[in-house]
Amino acid sequence: MLEVKELEKKFGGIKAVDKCSLRVEKGSITGLIGPNGAGKTTVFNLISGVYKPDGGEIWFLNERIDGLPSHEVARRSIARTFQIPREFKEMTVLENLMLIPKRQPGENILNTLFRPGYVKLHERQIMEKAMSILEFVGLSHLKNEYAKNLSTGQKKLLELAKILMSDPKIILLDEPGAGVNPSLMKKLVRKIERLREEGITFFLIEHDMDLVTYLCDKVIVMNRGKKMAEGTPHEIKKDKKVLEAYLGG
Repeated sequence: MLEVKELEKKFGGIKAVDKCSLRVEKGSITGLIGPNGAGKTTVFNLISGVYKPDGGEIWFLNERIDGLPSHEVARRSIARTFQIPREFKEMTVLENLMLIPKRQPGENILNTLFRPGYVKLHERQIMEKAMSILEFVGLSHLKNEYAKNLSTGQKKLLELAKILMSDPKIILLDEPGAGVNPSLMKKLVRKIERLREEGITFFLIEHDMDLVTYLCDKVIVMNRGKKMAEGTPHEIKKDKKVLEAYLGG
């Protein structure tokens, strides 16, 4: 589904990503691990269009996407979260979701003036979809709460809910477990597993090896901008190079 070939990105004289190649198979949960500064988030930023690569190629469903702006990448059903949730703080949980769908009829003043019934019908459909997703992630009881008042774990669930409003084919998760308490983490894990069963592919960065071992089919290890190892979680945890570079020997 997703293939990165010889990807490169420099910041000044530093090579953050150095001829990195990797593949994410359709329907999989693939982990990306490595020490701090290994280049993991930079790879996500390159895939999602936040940065333009200095070299290499990125392919998604047999279409080359490297260099596309982030909104064009998103239109291809590639969605991502960030280490720090980016909720619309002064809007309610429900409003956060209803803002996501693109090209809403109500955004056109002519529709508002001359086709109010059509605008209201479309808004009702969006609200029904948003409520269904909030029910799925377990936040429906907080639909009228301001997003800024949610806990870190609840904000991670809100991030996932917002992504689901865009009907993604692949979701890039950047440290989904960071700052999340164990009970909410279990809930988030169950949602990820359920979504994988429904055909969504996941590519995630995570430092919690227990979470990676439980969730991931395959793990890719980066160090100093390069891919240094790849395999099942069991194989990776026994790899001597990984133990030295990532787990401290």
